[in-house]
Amino acid sequence: MNTSRQAARQRRQRRRLMLGGTSALIAAGVVAYLVMALLPDRNVDAGPAAATPLASTQVKATAAGGERATPAATASPTGSPTPTGAATTKSARPSPTHTPEPKQKPATTTAQAGRIQPHTSYRGVATAYEAADGNGACLFGPSPDLMIAAMNTTDYETSRACGAYVLVHAANGKSITVRITNECPLPCAPGQLDLSQQAFAKLADLKVGRIPITWSLVSPSTSNKISIRYKTGSSRYWCGIQAIGHRNPVASLEVRTTGGWRRLPRTSYNYFISADGSGCGSAIRLTDIYGERLTINGIAVRPNVAQPTQVQFARH
Repeated sequence: MNTSRQAARQRRQRRRLMLGGTSALIAAGVVAYLVMALLPDRNVDAGPAAATPLASTQVKATAAGGERATPAATASPTGSPTPTGAATTKSARPSPTHTPEPKQKPATTTAQAGRIQPHTSYRGVATAYEAADGNGACLFGPSPDLMIAAMNTTDYETSRACGAYVLVHAANGKSITVRITNECPLPCAPGQLDLSQQAFAKLADLKVGRIPITWSLVSPSTSNKISIRYKTGSSRYWCGIQAIGHRNPVASLEVRTTGGWRRLPRTSYNYFISADGSGCGSAIRLTDIYGERLTINGIAVRPNVAQPTQVQFARH
């Protein structure tokens, strides 16, 4: 009997030892788990993490349901963000000495003409001014032909209207063709033409002072050829170039440089300027509002001399 109670007591002691060992193992496991959790995560790729780019590419849905990449804003030299176009990719800025000749594209009259479009009628008023010798803001110089006009500042458009021939209709049925040689500043309104007194008198009595008109561009018949003039002070280091006697308005003037054709900026006084002298004295290319191009060679840098050419724009 004593042997049975002793055996039972030994079994109970073994169970307590086993439960104690199991509890110790469980506690050790929990401690190990906590220790591992507190250690830094080492399950990473080898090598340093990649830097986050300053400009990322975002995805923008198109109307057709597809996707296209849209460049995010990039930093400008001043530090402020400058958005880049999503639909086009800009090429490197051309050298300040020349602009490479672009790929040839069909010229469109609308793009070349600017504000005043061919085959379009405009409504406004006509006033009169004393034209004196016929010179004006376009700096064509004195002229014996005083059938001329000054274009309002808006439609003058930084001298794009210079040399344009305009057919003017008065409400009384009379009409006259004038050439734009001057600018009519404010308060001349869009559509307004300030005619020379000689031209206004063809439409109405000068005493009237102001009449309603409609007008449109024309491409007249002429036997004259275009002349080229370099501005006073021009040299191979700086030059201003002007076209004179053109049938149709000039949309652009380019000069040939070692890097190709360079388009020159136009001034309000109707000269195209090469500020660094690039192309001064080289070949010149004129483009009219209809997209026709004329290349002129052999024009030397002779300031304030109208040098005749053998070319003229086609009639339209």
